[in-house]
Amino acid sequence: MFLEIVLLIIVIALLVYIFFIFAKPVFSPSIQQSSLNSVCVKNRCFFVELAKTDSERERGLMFRDQLPKDNGMLFIFDKEGVYPFWMKNTLISLDIIWADNQGRVVYVSQSTQPCKSLLCPQIIPTSKARYVLEVNGGMSEELGLKLGDELGINID
Repeated sequence: MFLEIVLLIIVIALLVYIFFIFAKPVFSPSIQQSSLNSVCVKNRCFFVELAKTDSERERGLMFRDQLPKDNGMLFIFDKEGVYPFWMKNTLISLDIIWADNQGRVVYVSQSTQPCKSLLCPQIIPTSKARYVLEVNGGMSEELGLKLGDELGINID
């Protein structure tokens, strides 16, 4: 009986250990944990979190007080369309970059400022896009990003 209890405790401890080592986080992963996802432009790569569901896209980068320089968020839509964005509850300046099915840049909103009021204006692109990349404000200017430039989208 004693040996069976000891074995049961060992098995439970081993299962708990394996769970904590290999389990994916329940909440949004840190960018370091999702480092397989990246977007490269003009010889510069950004590790990105993915926003693929409506709820992930709705939350975006809200409530974050910082974003590491080589990180960002990639919003992925099922098909090309005109997807407006806004800066409600966003605490940092962002460059918002829209790209078509082929990853070509079709619209850029540079150094878009946080919205501190109840009603926030929408940023509406003039072209259809399937992807939207958010990076720190000023990054597109630093890179010399232009319409037609290609984003190298590497996601798992």
